[in-house]
Amino acid sequence: MALHIEDLHEGQTFTSPELEVRADEIVAFAAAFDPQPFHTDPAAAEATFFEGLAASGWHTAGLTMRLLVASIPLAGGLIGAGGQISWPRPTRPGDVLHVVSTIERITPSRSRPDRGRVTVRCETLNQRGEAVQVLVADMVALRRG
Repeated sequence: MALHIEDLHEGQTFTSPELEVRADEIVAFAAAFDPQPFHTDPAAAEATFFEGLAASGWHTAGLTMRLLVASIPLAGGLIGAGGQISWPRPTRPGDVLHVVSTIERITPSRSRPDRGRVTVRCETLNQRGEAVQVLVADMVALRRG
């Protein structure tokens, strides 16, 4: 069931399914988009700030988006309208991620009666419940009708 702004309330939470992160996916993503040794070379990564292979934050963001699409059924899709992102700790090979999203604010549009803005705090957590990414995003939410 697709959710409209009228179906949402502040404090409402959504929990995604889980997804396991594989070392080969970390390396492949980084080779294409963020070719730094701590993302592409497990041996070289040992001598870096991360002390081992770590996923690019942008890889974690992409995985988070996949999990958000699977867990927040907004009518019209998840349409971003800005936000803030942080990576408090690295995503590692073998991590099992899921996202817990909480509606923080709902703001109906004054100029466009068919929509509004929803601020959602999305915490991407590993298998130990540690945040590997925190995204506070503004999303477009459609009104019913």
